[in-house]
Amino acid sequence: MVMRRINKTADQSREEFLLSQLDPARLPAHVAIIMDGNGRWAARRNLPRVAGHRAGATAVRRTVESAARLGLSHLTLYAFSTENWKRPQTEVSALMSLLKKFLRKELATLQKNNIRFRMIGRTEGLDSLVLEEIRKAEEATAANTGLSLNIALNYGGRAELIDAFRRIGWEVATGRLNPDRIDEEMIAKKLYTSAIPDPDLLIRTSGEMRVSNFLIWQIAYAEIYVTETLWPDFDDQSLLAALIEYQKRDRRFGGVRQLSVVRSQESEVRSQKSE
Repeated sequence: MVMRRINKTADQSREEFLLSQLDPARLPAHVAIIMDGNGRWAARRNLPRVAGHRAGATAVRRTVESAARLGLSHLTLYAFSTENWKRPQTEVSALMSLLKKFLRKELATLQKNNIRFRMIGRTEGLDSLVLEEIRKAEEATAANTGLSLNIALNYGGRAELIDAFRRIGWEVATGRLNPDRIDEEMIAKKLYTSAIPDPDLLIRTSGEMRVSNFLIWQIAYAEIYVTETLWPDFDDQSLLAALIEYQKRDRRFGGVRQLSVVRSQESEVRSQKSE
């Protein structure tokens, strides 16, 4: 019992330390997360994969609530890709069941925390009951003004681009659009994320070094943070660590740092050395 109190105190101290390192004025407007590692988390415990997905759902709840508390504007979670249909039917069914239960159970929490929920991805192929729960959550939270929670479901970055190009192609074919007017801004407006700013920070759990067909247009200039932590173990401290690392990055968007800034920093370094 004493040991538990010591661990809790240590966790609280660690979280307070991390919070002290974070600049609330420089938080990313949009954080996107590839939630990876549920299966490995379960395998390490000799549990079925669905147990990892259940634990992953708990991590979703923690992360959403933490993001809302910190004041993030947009959080996008990669829940189910267009490629995930290749998984065993029992696992797919379990994932969809977990999603339905999550939406039913957490709707009150979303409302309480002023969180707006929306889905991005293709609706074709999704179970009608899943779509019903999604629509209920979207409609019930539509007026909320806090964190915008976007769940990428039946989502693929290439599929998203195909859908966008089809819409543009139809407008060209029907004479509603001059091809010369097609530019980056127009393409962005045809994406599922048209109402959302591009991610500033992309987090991937489980240590894998790939983006897995996730927001491939939108993350062109996102900072990428990879952690070895498996998704079910991702917690408040994990999110804080990612945000702190983000604030250390020098975001130039293909440009160069201002010479005055570089000289000022070089001068500061020389001054410190002379002391």
